[in-house]
Amino acid sequence: MKQLVLLLSLCTMMAVQANAQRRGASASFGYETAVGLRVNPWLVGGTIKHFIKGPHAIEGLITTNVSNRRNVTFTGLYEYHIAPFPKPEFHLYFGGGAHLGIYDRRDYYNDDWNRHGDGTYVTPGLDGIVGIEYKFKKIPLVVSGDLKPYFNFTGGTHFVGEEIGGASVRYTF
Repeated sequence: MKQLVLLLSLCTMMAVQANAQRRGASASFGYETAVGLRVNPWLVGGTIKHFIKGPHAIEGLITTNVSNRRNVTFTGLYEYHIAPFPKPEFHLYFGGGAHLGIYDRRDYYNDDWNRHGDGTYVTPGLDGIVGIEYKFKKIPLVVSGDLKPYFNFTGGTHFVGEEIGGASVRYTF
């Protein structure tokens, strides 16, 4: 319980600090905020990314496993963007954050279901992220691909597996 309170406090402090920063369009990355969809063959979910200042961005994800629809994961990430390529439309980004997953015992963690029966459980965890992004010049669209390994503090800790990668399409404004 203490870990959960600490994790939620950390996320709250990051959100307050991000909101307190001066809001300005990140000219070098071509947009300030983007909203869209993140998918892979096993996951589908929503994503929102907002540049705080310069190359610093925060991203929020809400995802669910397609085959096990009785679960949802809320993820908050900090990302640092760099432009190492000659084309300014391409960016690399990396960072980390935390998540809170709400899972059905039978669908996600069968050992626990065998011991305790039906129900849900909540698990916090840590996430990392590394990816590449492309911002179209003439249309308000960003596409990206990333690897997002994670670790759950309780329950299944499947940090290398089907949910590790993803592709996102976001509308920018």
